[in-house]
Amino acid sequence: MGVSTAIWIGGLAFSVEQDNHKFIIDGSEEFGGEDRGPRPKNLLLTALIGCTGMDVVSILKKMKIENYNLTVSASGEYTEDHPRVFKFINIEYLFRGNKLPEKKIERAVSLSQDRYCGVSAIFRCSVQMNHKIVIENT
Repeated sequence: MGVSTAIWIGGLAFSVEQDNHKFIIDGSEEFGGEDRGPRPKNLLLTALIGCTGMDVVSILKKMKIENYNLTVSASGEYTEDHPRVFKFINIEYLFRGNKLPEKKIERAVSLSQDRYCGVSAIFRCSVQMNHKIVIENT
């Protein structure tokens, strides 16, 4: 079960507690906020890359793939009309390592995107999602 609590602390800012972690969310100065924390919609991108990243690392561990670095990033474009939601989301998985097995990495990402990542599953219902895998063998 997930639980989050947000307490308004002035302007557009809220102090949030989630899973015993505290942080502030806020709006940009352009819309009356003070930029004291991340924007709520963009935290959805953070949830997405965190979820799929954890999946991929876990799957690769089961495949006995080690000694690599992984950076996952996501970007999305908003619709023009309100409510402004994501039109599309692009995810990039950047792997760095020595002689990384491309097919196993592709399989791990595919399993995350198509089967295990709950955040991806939520987005797939309403947003076009694309992903790209970049492998830099050192």
